[in-house]
Amino acid sequence: MSAAPALRLVVFDLGGTLIHDTADVAAIFKAALERHGLPVNERQLLAWRGAAKREVITRLAAGGRAEAQHVYQTFQELLIGAFAQRGVRAVDGAAQALERLTRRGISIALTTGFDRKVTEGLLARLPFAERIDAVVCADEVALGRPAPYMIFHAMERTRVEDVHAVVNVGDTDNDLLAGLHAGVAANLGVLSGAHDRARLEKLPHSALLRSAAEVPDWLERFPAAEKKKARR
Repeated sequence: MSAAPALRLVVFDLGGTLIHDTADVAAIFKAALERHGLPVNERQLLAWRGAAKREVITRLAAGGRAEAQHVYQTFQELLIGAFAQRGVRAVDGAAQALERLTRRGISIALTTGFDRKVTEGLLARLPFAERIDAVVCADEVALGRPAPYMIFHAMERTRVEDVHAVVNVGDTDNDLLAGLHAGVAANLGVLSGAHDRARLEKLPHSALLRSAAEVPDWLERFPAAEKKKARR
């Protein structure tokens, strides 16, 4: 049997994985919906973490696409304002982790439920933006997480053809489900974001780490030839 391919790409979620949720995205999402008469409960908010915000709003907006667009514009304005006021803060050790991966010749991609405008504004405030080889936003693919399309699009942009050379990293159940559906070599959950250990342990994963800062060390302990697909 041939050896597993060498690792070529690590796909990171952004909010909760590489940056802290200083804007309280869940609260802003709830406020935007309620401003347009669309009530939402805490359980729904928790389940939607990691999903494409525009897709969720479209499903909830009974008035159709026009109303959904108005709700999304409100969400976007509130979110940009909150990040501007509270700042964008990287997870401790994230920048150093990306640097270590880059030195190993591994490409780095970001996937996010934010749109391009919000994402570019966040990246402009982060010290590790130059380490990123590809950024894929949820509204740039047919379906956001838990569909695997953002991971596949990241592979396309970094010219990686084999999912067994890819590692996925995220802080929500939708992140881990996307990794499962993509069939990546390793599916890593981090405890720095929206979902806690008790929730993530129920999802398919290769390991649960305290944060993205631990990703390089984990990968060094499990060389490519020994990596296994995330358990199903």
